[in-house]
Amino acid sequence: MDNMNGLKRTNYCGEFNSSFIGKEVVVCGWAAKQRDLGALIFIDLRDRTGIVQLAFDDSTEKEIFDKAFSVRSEFVLMAKGVVRERSSKNLEIPTGEVEIFVNDLRILGKSETPPFEIVEDCKTDELIRLKYRYLDLRRPDLQKNILMRHKITKIVRDFFDENGFIEIETPMLIKSTPEGARDFLVPSRLHNGDFYALPQSPQLYKQLSMVAGFDRYMQIARCFRDEDLRADRQPEFTQIDLEMSFVDMEDILDMGERFMVRVFKEALGVDVALPLPRLTFKEAMERFGSDKPDTRYGMELYDLSDIVKDCGFGVFESAIAGGGSVRAITAKNASSVYSRKEIDKLTEMAKGIGAKGLAWVRWTDDGISSSFGKFISEEKMDAILKAGNTEQGDVVFIIGDTNNTHVLSILGAIRQEAAKKLDVIPQDKYNLLWITEFPFFEWDEDLQTFVAMHHPFTAPMDDCLEYLESDKAKVRAKCYDLVLNGVELASGSIRITDPELQSRIFDLLGLTKEEAQQKFGYLLDAFKFGPPPHGGMGLGLDRLIMQMLRLETLRDVIAYPKNKDAIEPMTSCPSSVDNAQLEELGITVTHREEKAE
Repeated sequence: MDNMNGLKRTNYCGEFNSSFIGKEVVVCGWAAKQRDLGALIFIDLRDRTGIVQLAFDDSTEKEIFDKAFSVRSEFVLMAKGVVRERSSKNLEIPTGEVEIFVNDLRILGKSETPPFEIVEDCKTDELIRLKYRYLDLRRPDLQKNILMRHKITKIVRDFFDENGFIEIETPMLIKSTPEGARDFLVPSRLHNGDFYALPQSPQLYKQLSMVAGFDRYMQIARCFRDEDLRADRQPEFTQIDLEMSFVDMEDILDMGERFMVRVFKEALGVDVALPLPRLTFKEAMERFGSDKPDTRYGMELYDLSDIVKDCGFGVFESAIAGGGSVRAITAKNASSVYSRKEIDKLTEMAKGIGAKGLAWVRWTDDGISSSFGKFISEEKMDAILKAGNTEQGDVVFIIGDTNNTHVLSILGAIRQEAAKKLDVIPQDKYNLLWITEFPFFEWDEDLQTFVAMHHPFTAPMDDCLEYLESDKAKVRAKCYDLVLNGVELASGSIRITDPELQSRIFDLLGLTKEEAQQKFGYLLDAFKFGPPPHGGMGLGLDRLIMQMLRLETLRDVIAYPKNKDAIEPMTSCPSSVDNAQLEELGITVTHREEKAE
């Protein structure tokens, strides 16, 4: 193996163009490909900036030529040579007009044959690529994602610094206050039998920072939640966390909007128009069936209840009589895609998320067919079609239920599924919007009671205070979500700082004074000493980057992610530890028995 012996890199591989012709340069990287053409050898040398071609021919010193002949994929190389014009140009890469004619080649490291090809859009199974993540990270597309993450993170710090925010680190080992998701617990050796928790968010510490007088706090915070995973969720994630004192909701939304303008412009060159659209929670649910609606396409929900309340079809009539509703979406030009077989598949999907069934109307060249047409009059069918501006070639999907929340959310999910199936979602649009006026409480079917929709320090809207005890369904919260293309990016609220109001909220949530003191005593004690009015939000950095780059999974923007089973295949983490460590912590491990099939 060679060594560097005085050679120093002068340039990165992706920097070269015709202006470098005639210059002597030194480059380092990995051999992406070696092509032996007999009297000619070409090596594509790759680093994090791109690829440049190294050239060797019959005028190359024999020792150097023989060394080039021995190079295999992923060998680590250092090469010195003169930049020259390529005789056969490759305009698909930025450096494709030039090559480096090598006069000194060093093999700094050899490589076994990699388990997969280091190329963009690699089709190898993700589990294999995660096992060899250090090789996966050499792929140009994945490196571009990580480099973009670095760029966006710098924009975050620059923007908030310029706007007077102070970056404050909050602890990683905190008191466990299980609210919402499960905590990850860390046993204490010094305090046997006691546990720290990893923070689900820095929520309470950032509020304490407001009490401390740091009126504008921000942090690029690591957060941890022990919950089931999916494409846009990891057990550990990064949040752009901020809190502001002496502000109202409009100040916080304004700051969030100006940040989005900055990050999209600097990172992608995309202009974000302000002000961002706003929908109340109620509007979002009734129009899109979701509190994080994708507004890049239409197919909005509409209400058929008045039309079908006495139509003769029992399913519709009983839904309305039971206090619910009947609502629909019209899928334009969908009849050729949604055959009866495909509608049956969609029906099964709807049943899987709680629907009792899916009614439909399909208008083809052969006429109108429907799952319920024989039960209703032609006049009613015409009214249904007119309500949704339905035309020949369209399909109408209808959900009816006594629970109106179910109707909206199920139809919202059908809307999303149909849009994907019909391929009507524009991929070149970034639709940002705020969702405001969320319910303060939500009904829990299992507990048969109202529970808090948000953390217990969220303030109710002033005009709803009179309903706190008398009509919880009417109470709306001073909270807000930022949504991008159907994905929740950020969530925040104005906080409660009035001790009497906080006590009322705890009572309504079933927390005794003793329980509240045990869980949140340090914050409540701090609020005895002049808390300023404050509010803030947390914006998911991983999700933001994933959406900006139009990726399908968070794993593509995180250097060392966990898989869908919360395992890191590369290190086989989590893993067992030896008994000596467990004894020192006073822990005994019992393994759950697998349930019989």
